[in-house]
Amino acid sequence: MVTKQYSGSPEDADLTRADSLARELFSDIANKWALLIIETLGERTLRFSELRNEIEGISHKMLTQNLRMLERNALVEREVHPTVPPRVEYTLTEPGQALKRTVDGMCDWTHRYLGHIEASRRRFGT
Repeated sequence: MVTKQYSGSPEDADLTRADSLARELFSDIANKWALLIIETLGERTLRFSELRNEIEGISHKMLTQNLRMLERNALVEREVHPTVPPRVEYTLTEPGQALKRTVDGMCDWTHRYLGHIEASRRRFGT
């Protein structure tokens, strides 16, 4: 399936359409690693190794893939410093900062309702 290029029309932002750019973007960022990267970067600039050390369980490959996707979607900016070895730093862009506020709300929701969810899962035996 080919995603439509954004033309500013309301259809391009319609998450119910399979070829919606908004739906593709939502699919990209709605994964655990992307959300954790956004939350970890916050208002800081971090090197790749610092990000990897702060996000428990993420592999080198998954961090690389997610950073590239976030950069492609204009949520993360990558800066390469001309040193030996090269120093690469990542920071959230303005759209990334705006998305972080949404992620913060999701984190707040998780903290607030985690007990309810755990109790429900126990009742279901999972």
